[in-house]
Amino acid sequence: DANEAITQETDPVKIAQMRVTAPDAKESMEIGRDWDKIWKNQWPQESLAPGFKTTFLDFFRTCHELHVEVMRSIALGLQLEENFFDQRIDGQYHNLRLLNYPSIRTELLKGEGQARAGAHSDYGTLTFVFQDAVGGLQVQNPHTKHYHPATPIPDTIVVNVGDLLARWSNDVFRSTLHRVVSPQRSLLPPDAEMTPSRQSIAFFCNPNWDATISCLPNCLGKTGPKYSPVTTEKYIVGRLSETYN
Repeated sequence: DANEAITQETDPVKIAQMRVTAPDAKESMEIGRDWDKIWKNQWPQESLAPGFKTTFLDFFRTCHELHVEVMRSIALGLQLEENFFDQRIDGQYHNLRLLNYPSIRTELLKGEGQARAGAHSDYGTLTFVFQDAVGGLQVQNPHTKHYHPATPIPDTIVVNVGDLLARWSNDVFRSTLHRVVSPQRSLLPPDAEMTPSRQSIAFFCNPNWDATISCLPNCLGKTGPKYSPVTTEKYIVGRLSETYN
C-alpha cells in the first residue's frame, strides 16, 4: 500500500524517497459507491467469499447514516440548522476500507520514519475507525506536536476530523495528524520479537463531489477565512494526484 505519510508531501523527489525508505506495512481493500459509473468497485467472486459483497454494502450504508447523524450534531454545535449539511452529504461519496497490518518484526518499526501507516490527515469531513484490541493508532496534539495513543476501547468508534470539515469550520474542528505505529509496550509481551497483526476498518466520509467547501459565516472568527473555497472533487483529486503521480 502507498505510504500514508506521502499524503502530507507535495515534492515528487521526497515522495519517491519516502516510498523506498519508509513504506507502510499494511494491505487493504476499499470500496466506494457501488453505483458509480466511473470508479467501479472490484468484488471477489461470490463463490469465493459468500455474502461478502452484501455485508460490505450494508455496512457502507450504515456508516453513511451515522455520518448524517454526526454531521447534524456538528451543525447544532456550530449554531446552524440541524439539517444544514444534509443536502451537501447525501451523494454518499465515501470510501470504506478494510485494513490488515500483518505481523512484523518489532525492530523493523523502530527505524527512522518507520510505521505501519505514516503520519497523515484525512481528506473529507469525518473518518470512523473501527479497531481491534492490538493498538498502535496515535493522534498528534496540534499544539504540542506530541503523539498520543488512541487506546482501543471495546464497542467504541474513533472519530477523526478531516481536512474538508476543518476548511468548512475554519479550524473550529481541527484536522489532526494520526499514524499507526508499534503498539504500546503495555500491550505487548516483554521482549516481543514480533508485533502482532492488527486489523481495522476505516470509513472515510466525504461531502458531495460538487459541494463547495467555504468558511461558514459563523466561523469567521477575528481574522476571517483561513482557506480559499474549493469543491470536494477538486480538493480530493488534487491531494490524490500529488500522492500518486
